[in-house]
Amino acid sequence: MFTVKQIAFAHSKVKSGADFPSYIKEIKELGVQSYEVWVKNGQTKYFGADDFSTKSSSKYDELIIADHCNTEKFKVYLKSHQNGETNYLEFCRHCAETGIEKWFVSLDTMICTYFDQAGQEVLVERIPG
Repeated sequence: MFTVKQIAFAHSKVKSGADFPSYIKEIKELGVQSYEVWVKNGQTKYFGADDFSTKSSSKYDELIIADHCNTEKFKVYLKSHQNGETNYLEFCRHCAETGIEKWFVSLDTMICTYFDQAGQEVLVERIPG
């Protein structure tokens, strides 16, 4: 099975959202089937075959998630990140600012779903690849 260290190495190559598709391809090849990222501290839980899972430690100081979700502003920030205009930490700060609590990525379906603090889907999008 895969390790957090292997995933961290793949993630170290990501400089912006523009690098996301190649990162996804690489961790999928490691055996990652899905993962969940918590915006407040960047902790990520990775899931593989046969109920295997592992999780990272916190990646940065805790962020405060806005109580109310601003979907339209989040979409603007997301597009900017996907265009390579922001780095990962900036994107996480933007998520917190706009009320995004976490996102879940399914590598089987190539879908990324963003959630607010109430657990409601804010945005579902297909991952290019």
